Amino acid sequence: MTTCPRCHQPVKAQAINCPHCGNQLKAFGHPGIPLYQATETTYLCDRCIYDEDDSCNFPQRPYAKTCTLFHDKSVPLVEEFRLPSSGNPIKKFQAWCRRNRGLLIIATLVVISVIITLQSN
Repeated sequence: MTTCPRCHQPVKAQAINCPHCGNQLKAFGHPGIPLYQATETTYLCDRCIYDEDDSCNFPQRPYAKTCTLFHDKSVPLVEEFRLPSSGNPIKKFQAWCRRNRGLLIIATLVVISVIITLQSN
């Protein structure tokens, strides 16, 4: 459960409006579009990554109290993905085989074709 930004009462995550105060929680009445809201004394643009890099084109900028595209600039947009640097070499080889399955099939067919060709001569 989440809390309503206006009345701070617990509400269901898919709730479109707060059942306690009627505050709109989802944009355009759709449960899949979150509506980010600032408190009464702050603005969202102060903490938004799109305002910081000047790519925001909302007309309410820099005094937006509600926004559907808000992203906190202290949180990275994309999480860093790192492959494990150490581990069991057999598991690494198995993972490589899973990632390159098509290449292995083609290489196997080529090797089989070469063996058949050499044996027929």
